[in-house]
Amino acid sequence: MIDAYSWRTSNGRKLHIGLEELGLEYRIHPIDIRKGQQFEPDFLKISPNNKIPAIVDQDGPGGRPYAVFESGAILMYLAEKTGKLMPQDTERRYVVIQWLMFQMGGIGPMLGQANHFRGQAPDNEYGVRRYTNEAGRLYGVMDRRLQDHEYLAGEYSIADIACYPWLQGHEKQGQNLNDFPHVKRWFEAVTARPGVQRGLRVMADVPLTPMDDKAREIMYGAKQYERR
Repeated sequence: MIDAYSWRTSNGRKLHIGLEELGLEYRIHPIDIRKGQQFEPDFLKISPNNKIPAIVDQDGPGGRPYAVFESGAILMYLAEKTGKLMPQDTERRYVVIQWLMFQMGGIGPMLGQANHFRGQAPDNEYGVRRYTNEAGRLYGVMDRRLQDHEYLAGEYSIADIACYPWLQGHEKQGQNLNDFPHVKRWFEAVTARPGVQRGLRVMADVPLTPMDDKAREIMYGAKQYERR
């Protein structure tokens, strides 16, 4: 049994989809980031970087509970645990890892910044332009890759699961999927997968409202919050 500590975010949906696609039994423990629950001591014991998602595998190595944080590491751990969506041979395995790292180092941070500046700081023209352009560049990287490959690593894998939720917000990132036809084909194919559909329904009733003042103060500090 996997105890999944999560919330309805792009990184949270990566976990939800991964659990469904890998056919694992799990329990969801909502961590309400709007209220700062990610900073509570019990959660920090599992995820010291105060980020969701995190898991505890009750049947981990040696049959003991085992905690994993960071969404990319979680997907790798679960794929290796089940022997699914992660090839065993070195060459194909590292193709998956490369595209997973592409999401962790590029797609997630840069598309997240595009969301932030376009939605929360639209008057910051430099930030909006910088991250919108970078988002477009990353979509272009994916489009060129998908021109000759059905999925990012060739076969469907955890790399696709990692990238997909971030592209759900393409309009908020200033991107039009019609400008990236191979990404659009891939996006529609991933969306149609039953496991993806089940994963998207996890916590679907959670409202996407802003974090409260207390959570902002914890995250940014009182002085930073006063300037926002």
